[in-house]
Amino acid sequence: MHGYPCDSHDRDVRVPPLDSVSMSILTGAASDDRRIERARLLILAWLSSTVITGLLMPAVGLFREPRPLWVALGSVGIVCFATAQAGLFHAVVMRSARGVPRRWAVAFTAASALSIVLVGPAAAGTWQSWAWIGAAIVGSLPVVLRVAWSVVGALAVCVCGAIIAAVVNGDVAHMLAVVVFVGAGIALINMSALWLWNLIADAHAGREAVAALAVSEERLRFAREVHDILGHSLSVIALKAELLDRRSADSPERAKEPAEIRALASSALEEMRMAVAGYRHVPLAEEIDALRRVLEASGVDCTVRIDADPTTAPAAFGPIAREAVTNVLRHSRASWCEIAVRGDEDGIELMVRNDGVTDQPLGHDPSSGGIDGIRDRLRDIGGTVSIDASGDVFELRAYSGSRA
Repeated sequence: MHGYPCDSHDRDVRVPPLDSVSMSILTGAASDDRRIERARLLILAWLSSTVITGLLMPAVGLFREPRPLWVALGSVGIVCFATAQAGLFHAVVMRSARGVPRRWAVAFTAASALSIVLVGPAAAGTWQSWAWIGAAIVGSLPVVLRVAWSVVGALAVCVCGAIIAAVVNGDVAHMLAVVVFVGAGIALINMSALWLWNLIADAHAGREAVAALAVSEERLRFAREVHDILGHSLSVIALKAELLDRRSADSPERAKEPAEIRALASSALEEMRMAVAGYRHVPLAEEIDALRRVLEASGVDCTVRIDADPTTAPAAFGPIAREAVTNVLRHSRASWCEIAVRGDEDGIELMVRNDGVTDQPLGHDPSSGGIDGIRDRLRDIGGTVSIDASGDVFELRAYSGSRA
């Protein structure tokens, strides 16, 4: 192959490195994982103080109980309650999504009810054994229930405590004082710990979502660079081989080698374009999941409904979804957002709805293409976009296919 000209840039192809912002986000992900694990352990240690209260303070009554049977039964009740409470706290903190695992909520409820029978009569008249468990229950309710239901549950615990004290000839006022005041203090501790943990988890989820979007953007940038650098070079090689092939048409032996060069360059060009096309495309489901995490990390409740195969959606739907969510965060004070993908025999529809619309018109931010950019993307694929603003609710629908 000697003697054929070669442009200088073909001999020294360099793919540009990651930009500084993407690099800093990606390198920070590993350290963030270590920090979130340390924060998780700190929150668990914080919550363990309430578990210790519900374990040690009722156990004091067992040393004052002269009846061996009630010592044994009280020990079982205290251990069961402390185990269920510890498991509940651990499950809440370890759970990536907010909420309480059902099995631990049921176990905690059952252990609380069982403690009334097993621990209530222990050290009757000398130590309010169950009062400390009642306080631990009141302190744990904000972890399991909403604030309103926590208050209702605390009132129910107070009623149970008063009944237990009356049945075992205990001091009702003392029982209620421990349940109410100690329980309120424990609830404050638990709510503070849970609030801090949710804050940390939201920040971590937001960082992960931003990192995922940075990776997606870097994939697109890399695909463009590969296409621009190698695609141009391979196209030039194929063109020069074709010209040489035409000039050598009178000599079959000389024409053989240029024909092979042209075929090889054309094959390489086609394979490169296929690879770049696959590398450029970020699955729509992954794109929407990353956007959901960004919204939730920003304090916006996000609901995602995918009623169609997202792999059949146009590649332009990913950037359109990013632009729509950017508008939600930039031009509204949204408290909720809904992202839906629907499909039928006519095509695919992407819908983004949110509340909290401000007076500033959407899509006219000079720093972004806004909705004008969305229209341009859909125009390239023969689609359309519809916009509806009703009150403080804004809805954007992007259509593709024959339904457009």
